[in-house]
Amino acid sequence: MGSVSLKIGDGTARFKRATFCSSAVNLLMLFSVITTNLFALYAFTSSPKDHADHSFHLAHHKNISLISEQVSLILREIDSSQKKLTQMEKELLGYESIDLSKPNIPTELKNFLQHHQLPLGKDSRTGITEMVASVGHSCERSLDLLAQYMKYKVNGPCPDDWSLGQRLILQGCEPLPRRRCFAKSIPKVGLLAYPNSLWKNVSDKIYSWSGIGCKNLACLNSKKLNRDCSGCFDLVNGYEKERFVKVRGKNDFLIDDVLALGSGGTRTGFDIGGGSGTFAARMSERNVTIVTATLNVDAPFSEFIAARGLFPMYLSLNHRFPFYDNAFDLVHVANGLDIGGRPEKLEFLMFDIDRILRAGGLFWLDNFLCTSDEKKKVITRLIEQFGYKKLKWVVGERINGGGNSEVYLSAVLQKPVRV
Repeated sequence: MGSVSLKIGDGTARFKRATFCSSAVNLLMLFSVITTNLFALYAFTSSPKDHADHSFHLAHHKNISLISEQVSLILREIDSSQKKLTQMEKELLGYESIDLSKPNIPTELKNFLQHHQLPLGKDSRTGITEMVASVGHSCERSLDLLAQYMKYKVNGPCPDDWSLGQRLILQGCEPLPRRRCFAKSIPKVGLLAYPNSLWKNVSDKIYSWSGIGCKNLACLNSKKLNRDCSGCFDLVNGYEKERFVKVRGKNDFLIDDVLALGSGGTRTGFDIGGGSGTFAARMSERNVTIVTATLNVDAPFSEFIAARGLFPMYLSLNHRFPFYDNAFDLVHVANGLDIGGRPEKLEFLMFDIDRILRAGGLFWLDNFLCTSDEKKKVITRLIEQFGYKKLKWVVGERINGGGNSEVYLSAVLQKPVRV
């Protein structure tokens, strides 16, 4: 049978390697034993035979004291070295950051995180001997919340705590540990067949409203949930029906115009921060499959997208995209690109977008709000760093609700072929 090849990395299954640590400890112990014996031999053979008994006994006690002191020092060094080697091993392997010896750690969390021997023994290619469960490294900083999340009855119903899980995700505890309980089931009565499902609302009762201020779609449509979602749950009477097929300003691009730039090679795409899924719906009408990255912040975005017969992907923008390299023909993003923090944060996100976009694929930046000239310069320099071809590039102003002018950037860029 072939050898097992398993990918090791943050946010994936990780495995314990056989390292040099045990060999290093053995060599250190051997060295200490030899050194101790040499000290003893030197101490007992260096005393002159013609000394008086009194002098001999004084020298003897002095040498014994010196030997004891040296042995104690060596033992302390060995203990310190063992601790350092253990810590180096853990840092090298990248797991065991959660201290399971702390009080109030649920048994289920310990069961999930315990190591499991590979069924066929050591993997010949990677040297892996054990399989380690994958859990976000930042979970250690939210251990109390994680413990609460992992307290449940095995084989029973899961607590109604999806908002707790999302809170952990937003604090960097991603991926979450798996659980052995049954998620709450909500009857999906009245779902429409595709393609009618794309543009017709269904009953509010098919969504989970726990942990959300609004309890129906009408309430959501009366609020501006974010820059890209104002009334975005109204599929019949709101602006969603016109998005991407009618323009309200020069920064709005039509889907058919953008697809024409792709020379007919657009089949799959990834929408980052896709609101209620309207971009995916319009693309679906044109036989383009779109995966929409979303979270349920203040609204049941994921459930709503799924009810439309589309594909939501529940993850935060701090999560490495769970797709292989060069997987998509198009990536669409609006203000989801604005993740704040230092410029390096935006660079990490852009490099991951570049990774999953194939050469010749399209990157559509849709009405990105440039809150300042510096913000516009940062995003412009970053795009130029990747060497994308500018197929469309529009900078325009728009008056916001407060009567102030805001600058928006819209662009369609083509990823170059790199060798």
